[in-house]
Amino acid sequence: MLEHGGRLRAAAQAYGIPLADWLDLSTGINPQGYPVPPLDPVCWQRLPEDDDGLEAAAAAYYGNHRLLALPGSQAAIQLLPAFFAPAAVACLAPLYEEHPQAWARAGHKLRRLHGGSPGAALARALGAATPNVVLCNPNNPSAGRLSRAELLAAAAQLHRRGGWLIVDEAFADDRPDDCVTPCAGTPEAPNLIVLRSLGKFFGLAGARVGFVFGAAEKLDRLREALGPWPLSGPARAAARHALEDTVWQAAARRALTAAGERLAALLAPFGEGENGADVHACALFATFATAQADALYEHLARRAILVRRFADHGLLRFGLPGDEAGWQRLTRALDEWRAAQ
Repeated sequence: MLEHGGRLRAAAQAYGIPLADWLDLSTGINPQGYPVPPLDPVCWQRLPEDDDGLEAAAAAYYGNHRLLALPGSQAAIQLLPAFFAPAAVACLAPLYEEHPQAWARAGHKLRRLHGGSPGAALARALGAATPNVVLCNPNNPSAGRLSRAELLAAAAQLHRRGGWLIVDEAFADDRPDDCVTPCAGTPEAPNLIVLRSLGKFFGLAGARVGFVFGAAEKLDRLREALGPWPLSGPARAAARHALEDTVWQAAARRALTAAGERLAALLAPFGEGENGADVHACALFATFATAQADALYEHLARRAILVRRFADHGLLRFGLPGDEAGWQRLTRALDEWRAAQ
């Protein structure tokens, strides 16, 4: 079992600090998540039905009706690799580690492409004639981005040699015009599969709701593997409300964009490149590489601030504080670190 962010209880126990005292910046989840309204009690009492409006709301929000609702995009990550013949799979690394682990378990040969820009890594994957490519956009944890045009061109190139492009857009909701979700499974990109999640932008990680978009043959196999009622009635109801609330979505995009810029500016002095050039950010988190990653992680943890450490890459990822007190607390802790160096 891989380690993930959000293990706040384990951190509280390890450092002997009460759970309520922690500032959890380890997940990249919107700290001002969607305020789910009171749900109809019927959704707790009846078996879920797939004509309750959730799929229609998702098709409208994501711009594509070729979809399947899942108990979190993690379900697709684990199941999809088994629906492909064993082959070489290029993973643009570092990325969400569940992806390469799932492909390896299904018997595929991994090619982890490290270093350079996401565009350069993708070019290497395409140049090596790897049949299938898996990536996150924006990337988790590095926050690097590929353009819509780059991704569609890659899908077209892979299609010509019988390959597939799998894109995880879990952190992409702040810039919908850059997403390739609307193209997945269409004549423009029949070999494109896209994963989406309500856990990040909407902040509904506990509801465990995600979607996969793509070709009908893959969706049908996923549907069969999941079995009946993969989502609970309350989860479906909450997700439908969130996907239909365009006023909240617009306000959240504005707020998250501003918060992401603030976080990147706060962390800029700690990036190892000139003028913080090594700090990369999207709307929900910022990441930087440092030779002192372990020491800074410990410094913050002793002050009950939990961030995400990627020890193999020397990376620290910071999520967004949920209020001004949290911002000031993080600022003080970073100032103390810098003063001690």
